[in-house]
Amino acid sequence: MNSPIIAVLAGGTSAEREVSLGSGKAAALALAYTHPTEFFVVDEDAVPAGLDPRRHVVFSALHGVFGEDGGMQRLLEEAGFSYAGCDAKGSDLCFDKWRTRQAVSAMGVRVAPGRNFDARTKPTGAQLAAELGEQVVLKPNREGSSVGLQIISTRAGLDIALAGLRQGDWVAEKRIFGRELTVGLLRGRAMGVVEITPKSGVFDYTSKYTKGLTEYTAPAPLSQEVTDEVRRAAETAFAACGCRDYARVDFMLSAEGGLYLLEINTLPGMKETSLLPMSARCVGLDFNALCRELVAPALERFAAAHTRK
Repeated sequence: MNSPIIAVLAGGTSAEREVSLGSGKAAALALAYTHPTEFFVVDEDAVPAGLDPRRHVVFSALHGVFGEDGGMQRLLEEAGFSYAGCDAKGSDLCFDKWRTRQAVSAMGVRVAPGRNFDARTKPTGAQLAAELGEQVVLKPNREGSSVGLQIISTRAGLDIALAGLRQGDWVAEKRIFGRELTVGLLRGRAMGVVEITPKSGVFDYTSKYTKGLTEYTAPAPLSQEVTDEVRRAAETAFAACGCRDYARVDFMLSAEGGLYLLEINTLPGMKETSLLPMSARCVGLDFNALCRELVAPALERFAAAHTRK
């Protein structure tokens, strides 16, 4: 059997198209050192023309809606492709922030007090303040990469933010003050913990993707006890949500020492300076080696499937 071609998918139709293109180009260049690799730009919600499940193993660098919400994954499964990353079911669950909260909290991972609501039946500012306080994090339930994130610090701000919600499914959470941490996982095992320190105090879309607005420390300056706690919680969350191959899990460590899950990212950014590669470097994996590890389980599934045939 000839070695399969790694098909790197990037672009997509979400708000994160440009970020995805950067991730895909970086991953494709890294994979090309050791694997025959082709780069596909996705311009519609469909599997790109020219892909063949008998010849290609898919590595998706798509982000956001249709990229990491299970949409592309479902099409790949229906067409018989082996592909890297979480399957359609796990991707769909992790893209839904509220369902993720429910799944991980059932396994003992702490989440901030919160509420899920539809914009058409949204609570009043008074109701939300009574339930969660005036310091609230408001975000779309099914979006990626901090898209639509709002940090609200006053009752008046809460009223204004809620008034602006016209449609969609939303999550409101009590704001946790402390240190933001993230950890990458390979085959369900946690790698290094990275600390994220946005200069604005909020790791929103602008802070994430504007050079110089955020500082990163890898590994995070934590005690061994706290580091171990973060890694265990990440591994528990990964398993609780049925993740596969790899993911990145984000947390907030409160000033009182409580660890709270923020979200699970099943297709994290893949530039060399992105958070998953930072986490991998903490355990001795450079960017090229990381990319090889990310695609390895899909290559194993491809080999197993074609050996059976």
